[in-house]
Amino acid sequence: MKAVRFHRYGGPEVLQYEDAPDPVRKGDEVLVRVKACALNRLDIWERIGPPLVKVDLPHISGSDVAGVVEEVSDSESEVKKGMEVMVNPGWGCGRCEECLSGRENRCRKFVKLGEQVDGGYAELVSVPAKNVLPKPERMDFAQAASVPLVFLTAYHMLVTRAAIQAGETVLVLGGGSGVGTAGIQIAKVFGANVIATAGNDAKLKRTVELGADFTINHSTQDVIQETKKYTAGRGADVVFEHPGKATWERSLKSAARGGRIVTCGATTGYDAVTDLRYLYSKEISVLGSFMGSGGELLRVLELFKQRRLRPVVDRTFPLQRAAEAQERMEKGEHFGKLVLTV
Repeated sequence: MKAVRFHRYGGPEVLQYEDAPDPVRKGDEVLVRVKACALNRLDIWERIGPPLVKVDLPHISGSDVAGVVEEVSDSESEVKKGMEVMVNPGWGCGRCEECLSGRENRCRKFVKLGEQVDGGYAELVSVPAKNVLPKPERMDFAQAASVPLVFLTAYHMLVTRAAIQAGETVLVLGGGSGVGTAGIQIAKVFGANVIATAGNDAKLKRTVELGADFTINHSTQDVIQETKKYTAGRGADVVFEHPGKATWERSLKSAARGGRIVTCGATTGYDAVTDLRYLYSKEISVLGSFMGSGGELLRVLELFKQRRLRPVVDRTFPLQRAAEAQERMEKGEHFGKLVLTV
């Protein structure tokens, strides 16, 4: 098969469009012919390498896949050859207490497609049959690939971890990112007021189209002051945090007394400094969040069926232009998801 791999860590130039061995389907796995694969910030961290992420080389990135079933086991009854599908990108061992309690994202043996195993920057992937879901009929392959990781992550952050309530105010940092566009929409579905930040006015206008009630240009405005202005000095009930080091201090100062900061990543750096005085004096809760469960993804897809959520695709690139797509992400030029088509 054709795939985009890297044999050493480095910049976009290490990505090579080349021949690679076809994945070998094992046991109950399903072989999927990839039609589209969305980019995630993880892909760039993998390419850069330690200390951010270490993967076995050569490596094929890509966690978000949509495609057509190519091959299934004889014992599989629900997934059929020729089905148009999307892939739940994570799975656990299926045997531990966390997995059996529906919290497979906490499994110590958790596997993420495109990280611990080769992913969707390729013509074929092999994944567990239970991770294959029917592609929503109203979505094309690029749209379907743009959904799983970011919407699952945002749902787990806001609904499961932060337990948002109708009428609360949610500050979504980086509202133009893939996870940010998902966060805005999910917060609105659950009745929250949304403050969205972005680096330019064009992106801010698009966050309003997704449902943001108030916007802040973090390049020209003070996020802390503007958040307090919108909330009459109180601050945000929930801060949707993922940039990390560059925004951590303002996240602490933007949270209301008794507020929650929920974080799923550290795009700008992981070594943020926390002023503990803000935590204890304002009784702020800090919640870590990592992906989510298969059950949560099914609830997300139901919201798409009800047309309460919609995919946000910035631009598509053919697979062989994966380096160009990653460069666009690194420069922050995108709004929503970048998708490779195969």
